[in-house]
Amino acid sequence: MTGVAPVERTLPVSREKLEKVQEIVAEGVAAEGLQEVVLSPEESAARRLADSVSDSAVDRMIADAQDAGISLLDGPDGLIGQLTAKVIERALAAEMDDHLGYVKGDPAGNGSGNSRNGHYGKTVTSTAGPVRVSVPRDRNSSFEPVIVKKGQRRLGQVGDIILSLYARGMTTRDIQAHLAEVYGAEVSPALVSNITDVVQDEIVTWQTRPLESFYAILYIDALIVKVRDGGMVTNKAAYLVIGVDADGFKHVLGLWLAASEGAGFWAGVLAELRNRGIRDVLFVCCDGLNGLPDAIAAAWPKAVVQTCVVHLVRASMKYVAWDQRKKAAAAMRPIYTAVNEAAAKAALENLRREFGKKNPGLVAAWERAWDQFVPFLQFDAAIRKVIYTTNAIESINFQLRKITKNRGHFPDDDAAVKLLYLGIRNITGRHIDGDGLVRERGERGTGTLGWKAALNALAVRFGDRVPV
Repeated sequence: MTGVAPVERTLPVSREKLEKVQEIVAEGVAAEGLQEVVLSPEESAARRLADSVSDSAVDRMIADAQDAGISLLDGPDGLIGQLTAKVIERALAAEMDDHLGYVKGDPAGNGSGNSRNGHYGKTVTSTAGPVRVSVPRDRNSSFEPVIVKKGQRRLGQVGDIILSLYARGMTTRDIQAHLAEVYGAEVSPALVSNITDVVQDEIVTWQTRPLESFYAILYIDALIVKVRDGGMVTNKAAYLVIGVDADGFKHVLGLWLAASEGAGFWAGVLAELRNRGIRDVLFVCCDGLNGLPDAIAAAWPKAVVQTCVVHLVRASMKYVAWDQRKKAAAAMRPIYTAVNEAAAKAALENLRREFGKKNPGLVAAWERAWDQFVPFLQFDAAIRKVIYTTNAIESINFQLRKITKNRGHFPDDDAAVKLLYLGIRNITGRHIDGDGLVRERGERGTGTLGWKAALNALAVRFGDRVPV
């Protein structure tokens, strides 16, 4: 091997000393009971439960399972499944003791008016597979178990697993096959659909939640989904609106499904956003959506409508041969980096002279979008950096396309909205509910690159419209 030899990193102390220090720290933590401080209550309880079973008892269980040919890990007859059943049954017995007010065999129960009345069996689906448990019952039929409720057939995490798989693009039948293959659990596609329907109320709450009164930027874009409507499969546009608040964090404000766009549709969407609390917006970045500029002017008269420069360049490239694209990109760059509109017009004329005859569509694309493009040239470079593209929303659409491509079409609008919402909720760090995830530095959601410089420029340009 040639090149510079890697520098060998050495510790300031020997490895033996380091291990000794770690051992001393671990002993000190255990002695002071600090592990209870470090761990969450659930983790502490689980640790105490695990420590209550000796290693010799675990060894005996493993040896017995191997002798009997039982799976050590999971499956319907696996060791973990049987242990899960034992824990559930013991907890149910404790619940029955609490319900009756006396333990099994206690003479205090004589003449109490209620007593145990045997057991009935039921199978519940868990992450260890189907588990058969015996549920106690009482004479008066007044016992209401909590750990496994009456009629409950799934333990808590199974529903979460189904929602997670659905949010990642698996169909109901794919999930059915996955649960049968991995967990040995038999569930119907209808059951999977019913489990995912629990988010419908959550969607309504999310779609109608109050919003901030001010957003510096709104990004609006769409992706196409196929939906069965009236016996025919049609293409419908799912529109997403992302808002950037005064702190630079992105919020997904809403999701709307429509067969066609127009002034009436956009007037309804923007009126809904106003009714939810938005009073002022500085910029609305979009990409040639019919009727949207007029609707924006009606909702927020002072907002600047800005076309996506990256989309404009990309659309222009459709009219250029592959071997000329690098040259065309270099010729377009002076237009969107110009210091003002006059310089941009001069650069457009240069583009016309160079490509107007051979590629007239290239120049025509810029001329059609000129009125929505020129506001971009009025602002500082720091502001241009955050409004020149709708890539912030395109990155979300890219993730959503990955989970919708497995489906030929959706049976109705609600099914499409449900999957898209779950997909948005599943994207790490996104502000879908106004709270977002808390990062290590205390920041929430996803920030905007270069926001501090842009915020300073916005405060100078827009004055009192930018809240402090």
